[in-house]
Amino acid sequence: MKKFLLLPLVVLLAACNVKESGTSIERRQQAELTLRGVESVGMPAIVNFAEKRMMKDIIELRDQMKPTYTYIMDMNGRPHKICDSLGYGLPYATQFTNPQMPQQTYAGGSYYVLPQPDPNGLYSPTSADGTWIMCLNPKTKKAEPQYIEPHVIVTTFPIGE
Repeated sequence: MKKFLLLPLVVLLAACNVKESGTSIERRQQAELTLRGVESVGMPAIVNFAEKRMMKDIIELRDQMKPTYTYIMDMNGRPHKICDSLGYGLPYATQFTNPQMPQQTYAGGSYYVLPQPDPNGLYSPTSADGTWIMCLNPKTKKAEPQYIEPHVIVTTFPIGE
């Protein structure tokens, strides 16, 4: 009977010898600081959700592939029209599938992430300068994808050149 009473005491004493890592101490202290800040200041009194509504509108407009105009800027800040276009462009690094997939080790608990290929079997970069623009071919008036490296401006109306 005494052996069973001593077992929890031994386990408790063994747990006291485990040292907390610096990272876990920082994480715990940051969480405490964040909690104190929220308790002291509170959360913003958002009632209209105007920015969320604006983001919803933007996403829905992007889905319509409206006629647009695509420009680049020169070194003096002057716009130069590239083409009449459709839609707002697609950043080059946008991927059709999830670019990374969490994997669990065979031993259990720990996870790591592996890159996943696009449907074409290639691995796209996590970031890239460049945009795919659906430019209207001046001769055929059909939309054709064009890859543009400089940063672009895409508008729904012509701007001064």
